[in-house]
Parts: sequence; C-alpha cells; structure tokens
Amino acid sequence: MTMADSIFAQACARAAEGMEIAAVAAAQPGRIALWSKAGSMTFGELNRQSNQLVRRLREAGVGDGDAVALTCGNRMEFAIVTFAAYRAGLRLTPINWHLGADDIHYIVDNCEAKALFLDSGIAGVAHRCARLPQLRLKVAIGKPLDGYTAWQDILSGVDDSDIADPVRGTTMMYTSGTTGRPKGVLRSQPDPTRAAQMQLMLTQVFHFDPDSGHDRTLATGPLYHAGPFGLCLTTPLTAGIGSVIMDKWDAERMLALIEQYRITHTFCVPTMFTRLLRLPDEIRRRYDTSSLRFIIHGAAPCSVDTKRAMLDWLGPIIWEMFAGTEGPGTVVGPQEWLAKPGTVGKPAPGQVRILDDAGNECLPGHAGHIFMVNPPGSPFKYFKDPDKTQASQRDGYFTAGDIGYLDTDGYLFPTGRSAEVIIAGGVNLYPQEIDDVLARHPAVADVACVGVPNADLGEEVKAIITLHPGQQGDDAQRRSLMDYCAEHLSKQKWPRSIDFVDGLPRSEAGKILRGKLRAEFWKDRDRQI
Repeated sequence: MTMADSIFAQACARAAEGMEIAAVAAAQPGRIALWSKAGSMTFGELNRQSNQLVRRLREAGVGDGDAVALTCGNRMEFAIVTFAAYRAGLRLTPINWHLGADDIHYIVDNCEAKALFLDSGIAGVAHRCARLPQLRLKVAIGKPLDGYTAWQDILSGVDDSDIADPVRGTTMMYTSGTTGRPKGVLRSQPDPTRAAQMQLMLTQVFHFDPDSGHDRTLATGPLYHAGPFGLCLTTPLTAGIGSVIMDKWDAERMLALIEQYRITHTFCVPTMFTRLLRLPDEIRRRYDTSSLRFIIHGAAPCSVDTKRAMLDWLGPIIWEMFAGTEGPGTVVGPQEWLAKPGTVGKPAPGQVRILDDAGNECLPGHAGHIFMVNPPGSPFKYFKDPDKTQASQRDGYFTAGDIGYLDTDGYLFPTGRSAEVIIAGGVNLYPQEIDDVLARHPAVADVACVGVPNADLGEEVKAIITLHPGQQGDDAQRRSLMDYCAEHLSKQKWPRSIDFVDGLPRSEAGKILRGKLRAEFWKDRDRQI
C-alpha cells in the first residue's frame, strides 16, 4: 500500500473540512473506533451519527460559528458531539463535570452556547441551564431530563449520509480557574490548508502508526481534559486509530484493559503513576503490558523518583508534555529525560523565553516567568477578557503563569506557578521546588507546600504531607524531614511547620488544589485566596 492509498492519507486529505472520520469510514467502515462499558462503535457508525447530529443542530438553528457546550462523562456520545462540531463549523466547549453547578452554569452561559449536551448524571445543574435564553437545543445524555430532548430521540429518522457542505470547527476549552472564574481559551483557527500538516505532525509526535491496524489508545482520564481529549480521542480517531474509553480510572483496571485490548498508547497524570506504583508487585506482574509503545504524561509535575520507577517498570516508553490550555509547549523523550532528570524538554530556538518581573531575559539557571511563542497564524485570547489576554502576552509570546528556568544546555525546568508563589520576607518562593525535594524522602507518599500567615515575614512555608503506610507522623519524622530539607534546600525555602494528613486534594488532572489547602489557614485573614 502506498502512502496515497493509506487510510491516514485519505483522512489527512479531508482534514481541512473536519471530515477525517468520514474518510476512515469510507475506507474501512467496520473498523472499531470506540470501546466502552456500553459496547463498541465502528467508524462507520461514528461517522453516520455525526452527520445526523449536524443536521439536527442545523434544524435547531445552530450552525457555522455558533458555540456548543458538552458536559458529559466518558461516553461514546462525547465523541459523536465532538466530531459533529468539527464538521459543522461549531465552537465546541467540553466542560469539567466535576465543577460545581455555579461554574457549569457560568461556562455554558459565558461561552455563548446555543446547544447544550448534558449528562443526566449531572442533573443538579439541568434546570438552571435550561432557563438560559440563548439555548436553541438542549439534549439529555443518559436518562431523561425535564426540558431536554432525550439523546435516543435526537438522531431518530435523520439522514445519515455525509453532509455536503462541511466546515471545520474548533474547540474552546476553559482554564481550571485556580484564581477567579474559569476562562475560555479561544485560539483562532489556522489556515484550513494547514490542518493536514497539523494532523501529520501530531501523529508523528505521538508515534502513531495509523495504517498498521494494531494501534489502540486507552483514554484514562476525563475527556473534557486536554490530554485525554487530544491524545486519546481526537488525534487517534482522526487518524483511524480506535480508543478504549475508561468511564472511571482505577489502577488495576487500567492494567487489565491494557492486556485485554493490547493498548499501544495512553496518557497519564502523575497521580496515576503514583497509584500504579502502589499496587503490590504480584498484581503488577499479573498483567501483560508488553503491547505498550508510548505513554505520555503531563498536566501536573511528576517527581523524579516516581518517573524513574515507572521507567524501571515499563521501560523507556514514557514521554512528557509541558503544555496548557493556552497552547502547545515542549515534549521530552525518555532518553533525554534520563540524561536531564526533571526537564520537560529542549525548546526549539526562539520557542521559549524566561523573563523576570520587569520583562528582562533571565540568565541560564535563574527562574522566571516561562513565555512560549504564540503559534504563527493561531494566537489565542481569553474569551471576553481582553485585560487578562493582554497581561498574559508579550511580543508574540504568552505565559500561562508557569515559573521555571533554562539550563546552560537550553533544557527547560519548570519550578512552579506564579499563582502559587509564597512571598516570605519579600522573597518569592515556588512551592513546587520544595515539593519535589520532599517527595524524594523515603517516608513521603504525597506532598504539597503552601504559604501560611507569619506575623513577621507575611508568609512562611508549611509542608502538608501524606506518609507511606507504616510510617509514623510524629516529631521524629518531622525532624527527619527537616534535616532532609536542610541537606537539599537553601534555608529560606525550609518549611517552618509540617502537617501530616491522610490525603491531599487534587483535581481530576492530578494538580494539587493549593488554594483549597491555603484557604484553611487564611480564612480568618482579610486576604483573597
């Protein structure tokens, strides 16, 4: 088979229209696109139902340039809505269904959605959203909801042939909202003729082999998150590669699915690594993971020791991506990382700038604000927030609030986020750096450092730690941890106090919810958390 005859080539040829799935379905309609607890779906079925949904949206007056909100668990309907939006010229906003009702309602309203697809398992927000006047179509996924059309009725009797006038759509995801309301990140659509080039680049980055017929991805995390959404759903499916969807992550269940479906690719957050490593050796040895060729992790920092342990277990197949909702970043392979433990990759010339608070370039080894180049022809903006957009961008570069440094060889090392800075006596301290040191202590299972009130310094560092089973949270343990900090950190970064807890709050993406931890210590202070 020549490249011109391959399924991947045919999919790329229709990328400008958002019709890659249609090309795969035309070539091999019976190829499986999705597996879930509800069964399986072929590319032919996915394509036909996407066409039906486009027509139903248009009947409701939702078309090119309009917004669609999708609040749904990891189900096949998630993929159908996504690929319908991509060929109907719609702006799709997947919403974190773990958010509270206020935030979900806010995002549906703020993104200017004209259609809402709502998982009935999130019924608590259904009535409030149903009253939004701009919504022209409201669909309940799962069980019926008052005021919503049932999913099983939405496609009934609708023509399922390929639509004649496809227009490529886009995605607008919302930031996690660690400070204030979540913000929509709107990136202008690049020239449609570049869509095939983008598809080819992503396929190469993720080491997919679309035409082998053997590649399969495992969607471990929630599909509203950019990592699983891109790596485990949109990129593989548009290349003709099927995906197994976990409705809820579990460490042993993940290993069982890898063996059952001969998974080749997956995405993880560091918390998943930690919990996989906690499985007893006899359980880890029980499952055949030899099919795995490529694991990529991101969304939150991963300790050096955790990543080394995963590499020792699974081999040099673990990659890391440093990026965000705002845009692309860097990627580092296992061999490069082993040579530079802790790095997230070596940026291309001109891709990254490290700037101090005054906007000056930082010297190698000196931490500052990480600015990434805005992709030419596709800059982003925070939806309806020009001030935040302007504050985050400088001379063709943008920052998502990350702090880090470039070493003398040009490798990037993140150290924290500016939103998490602890200011002690006028000195900026980045808690992730302290976390990373404490995480290497043999007694520590999980750690998060936060700034707490100090009458003299303004703030001081507190370490909040979960210990490994069998370890004692006593004064002797505190002394051991403080001695460890004294050995590995400068004095100003030492924690002034240590609390032991049973578990730390993390988001679904695995990020420590420092704001939640800090709030307990600042609740009696007149300070915005």
